Order: sequence, then C-alpha cells, then structure tokens
Amino acid sequence: MAVKHELLLLLFVLSLCMHDATPDYHQALSKSILYFEAQRSGKLPTNQRVQWRGDSALNDGADAGVDLVGGYYDSGDNVKFGFPMAYTVTMLAWSAIEFGTQLHEKNELSNAQEAIKWGTDYLLKAHAASQVLYVQVGDGYSDHACWERPEDMNTPRNSYRIDNTKPGSDVAAESSAALAASSIVFQASDKNYANKLLTHAKQLFEFGHKHMGLYSDSIQQARGFYPSSGYDDELLWAASWLHRATGEQAYLDFLANSSTTGGKRTLFSWDDKFVGVQTLVSKLILEGKIKEEGIWGEYKKALDEFMCSMIQKGNGNNVKMSPGGMLWWQPWNNFQYTTSAMLILASHSNHLATSGATLHCPGATVSARQLISFIRSQVNYILGANPKKMSYMVGFSQVYPGQVHHRAASIVSIKKDRARVTCNGGFDSWFNRNAPNPNVIDGAVVGGPDAGDSYTDSRSNYQQAEPATVTTAPLVGVLALLA
Repeated sequence: MAVKHELLLLLFVLSLCMHDATPDYHQALSKSILYFEAQRSGKLPTNQRVQWRGDSALNDGADAGVDLVGGYYDSGDNVKFGFPMAYTVTMLAWSAIEFGTQLHEKNELSNAQEAIKWGTDYLLKAHAASQVLYVQVGDGYSDHACWERPEDMNTPRNSYRIDNTKPGSDVAAESSAALAASSIVFQASDKNYANKLLTHAKQLFEFGHKHMGLYSDSIQQARGFYPSSGYDDELLWAASWLHRATGEQAYLDFLANSSTTGGKRTLFSWDDKFVGVQTLVSKLILEGKIKEEGIWGEYKKALDEFMCSMIQKGNGNNVKMSPGGMLWWQPWNNFQYTTSAMLILASHSNHLATSGATLHCPGATVSARQLISFIRSQVNYILGANPKKMSYMVGFSQVYPGQVHHRAASIVSIKKDRARVTCNGGFDSWFNRNAPNPNVIDGAVVGGPDAGDSYTDSRSNYQQAEPATVTTAPLVGVLALLA
C-alpha cells in the first residue's frame, strides 16, 4: 500500500510540474504567423501552407475599376476592413523591427515578412492615387447575415474609399504608419520595395493631415463595425513611424507641436494609438536623442503611468484583473487589448534594457526583466495557465476552443467538398452544428474568457469565440521575445 501511495504522490507532483511547465513559445510563435495565411483573401500563392483555404474574392475592386484583390479578412467574417487591417500590418511590422533578431534565430523572419507583405501589397493597391484610399471591400451587414466560406460568398463586394471630399485622417494615417514601419522591415532585403512603401506612407500622411475628418463619418458602412473615436492619435502615430523610418526633423516637429500627447491611456488598440506614440517617443528619450522635458516629458510620463497600471503597480487605478490573473478590459474580444499591451511592454523592456534604465512606478522601481516576467504571465494565461486549463490559441496544446466563430474554419474545406454552401445553408449545416470545426485555424487567438475567467466554447458565442488579426499580430513580437 505504501508503494501505491508513493506512486500516486509522484504522479500528482508530475501533473503539477506538467501544468506549470513553460509553454512551447517557439511553437506558439510559428502558429501565430501561420494564422495569417488562413485570413488571406485573393489568389493564394503556391507556397500557401494552410491548405484548407482556397482562392476567394478574385473580383474585388471591379465595381470601382481598380484591383483590390488580396489583403486580409479581419476576423471570422469575409469583409476587408482597411482600418484594422492597417493596424494589423503595423503590429506585424513593429514585431519584426523590435524582435527581428529573435525571429531570424527561430527561422520565422521570412514567414513574418511574407505576412507583412501580403498586407502591404494590398495597401499599395488600395492607395490608388495620392488622395484616394480604398478602405473597405464588402458590406458588413449582408456578410453577417450569411454563413459562407469566403470561396463561396456571393454577398455584395462594394468598394468604399476616402478622398479629398470624403476624408478619413485616421485610416489614412494608420495606413501611413503601416507602410512606414514596413519600409524599415524591408530596407535590408528589398530596398526598392522599402522605398516604394515609404513614398506611399508620406503621401498618405500628407493626405490625412490636409483633409481632416473621421473615416467612419465618410463611410457609413464602416461605422457599425470599426468606428473611429478620433484621428489625432493616428496622425501622431504615422509621424512617429515616418520619423523612425526617415530621421527627418519635420516628423519630430509634428510630434513636438501637437496639442495633445494623449495623457494616460487605459488601453492600446486599433482605435487608440496614443500609447504607441508615447512608446516611440520614450525610446528617443532613452537614447538621448531628445530631452525628457516639456512635451517630451509629458509623452513619457503618460507611458510610464500606463505601464505601471498594467503591471498592477499604479497609483490605485490599475487595470482590472480576473481572479485567475488575466488583465480585463471588456467582454468583447478582451485579448486584443492584452496582446497589444504586451507588445508595448515588450518593446519598452527592450528600450529600458538597452539604455540600462528602469521603470519608476508609485510603489516600486521595475526592471526590464520584471516587465518580461509580467508579460510571460499574461502570455502563459492565453496559452493554458488559466482556471480552464485551456489554450486560447487554437491548435496549441491539447485543449483549445473547437467551435471557433469563423466561417472558413467552421465549414468543410472547398478542397474536400466543392458543393456550394449557401447563405442560409451555412447556418443550418455548419453554424448550428454542435461539433468541433472541421478545420483547425492554427494560431488564431479567440476573444477570451469573461471577467470571472469563464469561457463557453460555442460558435454562437461571438464575443468570446471569434478571433481577429488585431489580436494575433502584436503577439508575434511578444512570442519572439519569449521563444
């Protein structure tokens, strides 16, 4: 009996060790980049690795006489929304810039560059003239009324644009930031392409600055899905990346002459870029390129306050945490804010370590190593160290969401069954089917659990079960750091 008890005790200890084991960050990194191949729109390349997807939306832009084939679907639907797509590209590019060495060491840099280029190639097409930018293809309302594979869809594919009569400073500037950041990524490997990206980035910044307005005021069809709350942050964001890409004083002056630094923010997202601006400005301060005084000091103070509240060392106004240790913002796709915040922390930890500096919070002095420890806790939660003992990255670990709210993943691959899935037929045969999706969308990060760490694995639970490119993109750089 004693031997039996000892064996049971040993098995229990081993199970604890397995639960507390460090996740395979390298595998998670590879899957996070692979995910973007599942989100591709257009004619798929010969080296496509996600084989259950096929060509789709090959006539996009035809209604406007332009080629808008390509780019990414934003989440679990089949619309191409330019605002989150540009942010996705910026996050991928920032990941590659900040953690390019680590990506290279893990043999993932070329895959990351391909993911970026799939987005930038589309943004170049969308920027059809100096003051014309196509910012949406497809209609969200008719698309959401159907449950179809992108390869089958027959919903309207109308093209929507901003121009000098219908401004969109926010989306123009975010597209500028995406192209400017990406130009840095390709500067060493393809200088001509990098220069082309930079030319378009400059034009888009000027366009957004010259013709002020919210894109979701100009494009009513975007308002119900990705409305913009302002454009000051995107213009500063674009200027920050253009300065980093060119070193030109004019862009630094734009930041210096701003009427706002954003102040302390509560999150960083596709709609709020102030924290990103503050991070890039703080980098310049740490490098000694500008002095921590005046408006520059305001930018850095705001960033420090954001980070202190994130790591629970703020002055009584920290970001809420769930009982299981998850940062919590809101019920709908909460993880998008987690991954974006972790890229901020990861990048700033790099900047602090390089300059030998620390983060000063109200109750503590925090080192770069401690920031990384906090990042690891949040990433581990996503990858399975949570009360549900479930990975919220699809395809990672043994237990992960099976009923992901994603049209393409939830319907049999067109390569297995070419019979057309109709608009309503998709709901009848696939959406309402109480079984795991037939296709595993590796690397997709679902919206995540609620404030009490509860998660329901159901396709109809779109607030928790739908993945999005804006969620996984920042995670690429974070995982590269940890891998």
